[in-house]
Amino acid sequence: MVREQTVLATSHPHSYYAASANDKRVRPTLKGHVKADICIVGAGFTGMSTALHMAENGYKVVVLEGNCIGFGASGRNGGQIVNSYSRDIDFIEHHYGQKVGAEMGRMAFEGGRILRRFVKDYDIQCDLKEGGIFAACNRKQFDELVAKKKLWEAHGHEQLELLDEHAIQQYVGSKRYTGGLIDHSGGHFHPLNLVLGEAAAVESLSGTIYENSPALRIHEGDKPIIHTEEGDVEADYVLVAGNAYLNGLLPKLESKAIPCGTQIITTEPLPESVQQRLLPKDNCVEDCNYLLDYFRLSGDGRLIYGGGVTYGAREPEQVEALIMPNMLKTFPELKDIKVDFAWTGNFLLTLSRLPQFGRIGKNIYYAQGYSGHGITCTHLAGKVISDAIQGQAERFDIFASLPQHSFPGGRAMQIPLTAMGAWYYNLRDKLGI
Repeated sequence: MVREQTVLATSHPHSYYAASANDKRVRPTLKGHVKADICIVGAGFTGMSTALHMAENGYKVVVLEGNCIGFGASGRNGGQIVNSYSRDIDFIEHHYGQKVGAEMGRMAFEGGRILRRFVKDYDIQCDLKEGGIFAACNRKQFDELVAKKKLWEAHGHEQLELLDEHAIQQYVGSKRYTGGLIDHSGGHFHPLNLVLGEAAAVESLSGTIYENSPALRIHEGDKPIIHTEEGDVEADYVLVAGNAYLNGLLPKLESKAIPCGTQIITTEPLPESVQQRLLPKDNCVEDCNYLLDYFRLSGDGRLIYGGGVTYGAREPEQVEALIMPNMLKTFPELKDIKVDFAWTGNFLLTLSRLPQFGRIGKNIYYAQGYSGHGITCTHLAGKVISDAIQGQAERFDIFASLPQHSFPGGRAMQIPLTAMGAWYYNLRDKLGI
């Protein structure tokens, strides 16, 4: 397995998260030969959750990061704890059988609990706040939320509350919504500070993280060797967890997922009176559109507002111009507010919109393609992969059993076909059908 090109960066992209990061240390570049029980490629949430679970069980962990910790989606996302998967449990049951659906349902709400445990056990300062809202833009979407509540409760998740058109006004100061569903086990946080805190926790357990050390190729075998420009790691196990930022390290997977960009803007700090009008109970919100908007308040009282999708990992030149119209549609009173930060980041979309877990040989694992639901599922992935390496592979095998379809027409058709599908669903959202 050979990486096609090397892309280095010595700092995070300019964002609110990078500007307010708690830990600005630079970790060393790998030089020379090192040995480990497990080598993890990618220092995002999947990599850090796996590293932390393995280190807690006494394994010698080495992490290789091609850029810097949290450089990809883990350090750039909306920072919202959203349970389940991009395809919900009923879809999984219908397409892959009741047994798979039941097992996936049992795992659907675990990732948020793992995240909270890390925050508590390692005293990670990441502005963690409770409660997430799904906001319906029309009656059809509200009816779907009624069904979601029933579905999740059937799988043991009881922390849900429906909000009618009047009740949602107590949570969101906008006339845009016809109702909503609050998940009291949802929440929001500073994602870069979380992944940096998890990295520090790994290091406190004698794990080692190398930055600016992209994996160039992986030599398979009983003791795989992961080569970088100036060194290599010999390990018993390997986890490839680069998601949308692997740049060809696993070419066989490239046809099975497409990188997509989402855009976020962050306002200047808002007066407390404005914060109270916009989000009186300080919850995070995402709407129910296919191309959805999501927003929340930061720890220092800014509005973080995201949405929009670009296909093929393009970085739009005018992020603010893409997001501002929807923000003002939701909160017209912010028309004169200053935007301090605007950025984009890539997530990985699969054709099924379900994550892709698998093994290459007996000791090289991979996990990718969370399709916009990465925060909880990445933390779950770390536990599931750690368990599999330690001999309890039943839950990993459930994920690995899900079909991993290639996009029709190969890589050349991924972007236009996906964009056409998004256009169709966006039209349905606008028409309320």
